[in-house]
Amino acid sequence: MAATSAHAGLKVVGKGDNMHYDPSSFPPAMKASYDIMKVKCIKCHTLERTVVAIQTGIAPISGQPFDRNATKAYGVKMLRKPDSNMNKKEVKATVELMNWLLDQANQ
Repeated sequence: MAATSAHAGLKVVGKGDNMHYDPSSFPPAMKASYDIMKVKCIKCHTLERTVVAIQTGIAPISGQPFDRNATKAYGVKMLRKPDSNMNKKEVKATVELMNWLLDQANQ
C-alpha cells in the first residue's frame, strides 16, 4: 500500500475499495471520530466513497455537491437508516470529521 497526499496534510492509503485516510496526522478528537467512521460507515460502503467525496467536493453516487450542507444531510440520513446502527453522538462525530476533512482539503 502506498500513501499519497490528497490535499493539504491529508494522506490517503490504498486504492479502490481499500482506499482510506491515514489518520496519523489527525488531531486526537478527529482520530476518535475516524475510529467511529471506519467501523460504522463501512457497513454500507467503503471509505473510498468518503475519500473521493472529500477530494472532489462531489458525492460519487449522486453527483451532487459534497459540502457542509451535504455532510449534515448524510448524517441525518444515516441516523434514520435502521441498519446504520449509529446513535446521535456517533453521527455528530462523523459529520464533524467530514467537515474537518473538507476544511483540510480546501486549504
